[in-house]
Amino acid sequence: MIRLLFIGDIVGRPGRDLVRYGLPAIVERHQIDLVIANAENSAAGFGITREIGDHLLEWGVDVMTSGNHIWDKKEALDYIGAEPRLLRPANYPAGAPGNGSYLARTRDGRSVGVVNVMGRVFMLNIDDPFTSVLREIETLKQRTRIVFVDFHAEATSEKIAMGWHLDGRVTAVVGTHTHVQTADERIMPKGTAYLTDVGMTGPHDSIIGVEIEAALGRFLTALPAKFDTATGNPRLNAVIIEADEATGRATGIERLSLSADDLHALGATANLQSAI
Repeated sequence: MIRLLFIGDIVGRPGRDLVRYGLPAIVERHQIDLVIANAENSAAGFGITREIGDHLLEWGVDVMTSGNHIWDKKEALDYIGAEPRLLRPANYPAGAPGNGSYLARTRDGRSVGVVNVMGRVFMLNIDDPFTSVLREIETLKQRTRIVFVDFHAEATSEKIAMGWHLDGRVTAVVGTHTHVQTADERIMPKGTAYLTDVGMTGPHDSIIGVEIEAALGRFLTALPAKFDTATGNPRLNAVIIEADEATGRATGIERLSLSADDLHALGATANLQSAI
């Protein structure tokens, strides 16, 4: 049996601090074998930098996925070419730097394939994710039965369609991008774990991570506003997938939504509250 932890969109400093101080306690309590996290909003809510990516890896994240904000920081163009553990959606057109999949290894040497693709409904009109994902899966399946897919998409219908498309082909399909955790986790009929959106690791007293006043003001006035990362009510949203290594089928799925107090109760470092 293998246990995977996927952390939903890490937003800014509050999200990074939750990972930094809380991740070791989660890994120990739930006996996690591999940690995957969506890191495309980890730099002040928009993009990722080399320094931040290196810190996330140092703190225990094994693979970083992304989405439409992957290029928001210019240095990501070079960083993603040098760091194979940082993925961009596989269905970006040919010529985009980086890769859309990665073969990771647990600390005891077991292989896990990770694929990142992005939806097109209300998103960029890039290559077909339903075709692109199959190519990535086929390559990974030559080396592992365990394959995890982060589908970064806006529309719930597109995400659910991807779940059915990949049922029986991969271990898990989970959604990111909306920053709102859904409650529809399930094991699909052919053995694929599914969740429409894992949610956000960051400040939940916000509008999907942004300070309320600025985001609300844009809705009220339609005028441009500077978006800063909020700080209130930091929570870590994640999902745990348990799978049978022999078959690649999921055997369990559990959502997590943990406050700083929850993480402290799990045994997180004593300075978690003050850090956040």
